Formats: sequence, C-alpha cells, structure tokens
Amino acid sequence: MPSASRIRRNRRNRRHILALVSALPVLLLAAGHAAAATAVIVAEARAQRLDDRIEALGTLKANESVQLSSSITETVSAIHFDDGDRVAAGTLLVEMTRDEEHAQLEEARATVDEARRQYERVQSLQQQGTAAASLLDERRRDLETARARLGAIESRLKDRLIKAPFAGVIGLRNVSLGALVEPGDLIATLDDDSRMKLEFPVPSLYLDSLRTGLPVLAFTAAYGAHEFRGEVTAIDSRIDPVTRTVLVRAVLPNPDRNLRPGLLMQVNLLRNIREGLVIPEEALMPLGDRQFVLLVDGANGNTLARREVRLGARRPGQAEILEGLTAGDKVVTHGTTRVKPGEQVDIVAVDDGTVPLSKLLEKMP
Repeated sequence: MPSASRIRRNRRNRRHILALVSALPVLLLAAGHAAAATAVIVAEARAQRLDDRIEALGTLKANESVQLSSSITETVSAIHFDDGDRVAAGTLLVEMTRDEEHAQLEEARATVDEARRQYERVQSLQQQGTAAASLLDERRRDLETARARLGAIESRLKDRLIKAPFAGVIGLRNVSLGALVEPGDLIATLDDDSRMKLEFPVPSLYLDSLRTGLPVLAFTAAYGAHEFRGEVTAIDSRIDPVTRTVLVRAVLPNPDRNLRPGLLMQVNLLRNIREGLVIPEEALMPLGDRQFVLLVDGANGNTLARREVRLGARRPGQAEILEGLTAGDKVVTHGTTRVKPGEQVDIVAVDDGTVPLSKLLEKMP
C-alpha cells in the first residue's frame, strides 16, 4: 500500500500535467502566430511636388525670323556671307550695283555745298541791309531742296545694301554674284535662335487654368529623353471653332543652339503645382468604387490594418492620397494577397525607389 507521501507526490504531478494540458492550446496558438508572420515589402507615404499635366504637340519657331529680299530690281555686286554664318545686327550681307547712284550722290553733295554758300552769302548781305529778305528766302528754299535730293539719293543707296536687322544665323544662300534680283526674291533666311517660340494647341476645356508663366517641359525624338524647359508667354485671344482649342505660346531658352525652327516637340504643360502625398499604385486594393490599403502598425508588432483612402491625381506608378494617410505611414506593396487585416507581418524590404524592384523581390521567400 502506497505511503501517504507518495500519494501526495502523485497528486502534485497530476496537477502539473493538468496545468500543462490546459495551457497547451494557448502555447500552440502563440507558436502558430509566430510561424504565420508573412514576409512583405512596404513603402512609405511621402510628400513630393505634384502637378497636373496637359499633353500636346507643338512646333518650334525662331524668336525672330525674316526672309531677306530686295526692295528694288538690281544685280548683285557683292555677297558678304556664307551658308550657316552667324551674324551680328547691322552686318552688311549683300550689295547691289550702285554706280549710277554714287555719281548722283556726288552731284547732290556738290549741289548742297553750292546752295549753302549762296545762302550764307545772301544772309550776310541781308544782315548788312543790301539784300532783300525775299532773296534770302529763295536761297533758303534752294538749300532745303538740295538737301532733300541728297537724302533721297542716300535712301536709294541704302536700298542697295542689305543688312542683318538682328543677330542670328543665316540659312542657305539662294542668289549668286551677278544675279538679277527683283522685289520679293528670297536671298536667304535669318533666324534669331537664342531662344525659341513653341506654339501648341490646348483644349478650351482647360481655358480657366491657363495663364502666362506656367512651366513647360518639351521633348523631341531628335534628342531622346533630353528635357527642354520653358514657360508660357502668351495665350491666343481666339479659340479655333473647328478644333475647339486655343493656341498657346511658350519660350524655350536655346543656349546650345540645338533647337531649330519647324521642329516637332511633345509638350507637357504643368498646372496646379502643389505638395502632395503619394504611395506606389501597387499598394491600392480597389473594392467597387472605393480604394483601400494595408497599413502596417509598427507600434503594435507590425500588425496590419485595412485603411480606406481617397485618391487624387495618378501618375505612372504613383497615386496621390488626399485622405486616409499621413507622411511616413507604411503600406504593403507586395504580398497583399497573402495577408489580411489583424495579422502580423515580417517586413523584408522598404521600397523607396532607390533599389530596383527585382532586387527587392529576391528577399521574398
């Protein structure tokens, strides 16, 4: 027969076993939770500069452009430029034959000198009282007439000199030495390409948000991804009744002279520039017309909570958040289909845009 001490010992052992058996479900549940922590990739909601963009196609024009031609019919006696030359304002480009005008100029100058001497002689006599005032008036008229003739000849001489009206680059030459040039004949083109005018149509729907000073980003296939920046300087006063668009003009600096008139450019007109909160589009979980994200609560052991958000503008790969998140909140971007609210997760990477996504996905089990 067992002793009393042995009986008491067996009772204590049975109580310990019963306590362990009763606590076993709790221990197994805790172990299950620890094992069930799913690896996810998260991203932080961050503030950045946002804008709404209007896309269009535009054509470049030179800041100033002119077709050089003659205003008279005459032969070319001298050419002072080559194709593609850069010239300053006032540079002499073409001379026309002007021998006859030079002879007339010398004659007109001599006539002016003689008229001046006659006027001064009669003026001296009139002051002495030996000449009539009417004679002085005649000599004054003769002098003024001679000066007018001289000015007319000098003007005709200037018409035979073609000069650059502004600084710029000369295009291809279309005349040769000795050619007879008539009014309207194209001699060459001159473009001021220090800055370029970019004109593009914008739907009248956006008329209320258009104003001068809006920034413009322009691209062209000729220069790949190179970005040309400028700003709106003018908006047309009329709307095209056929296309319902308004013509907008922007000016692009062109210090390297890469841009040329006639070039087709893709335009992004930036409006409604602001500071906004953005997250990757991968974090969004649509439900009907509502949008949700899985928010990671770091203060509670990386527990997930489903949070409804209100979206603003969307850009490739990003979504603007108007309500529901604050800067610094972490949302799940990869692994959303394997987790649900209330679960704990294991954050294996934070997608901040500095590391390729393929590298981050390698950390996922």
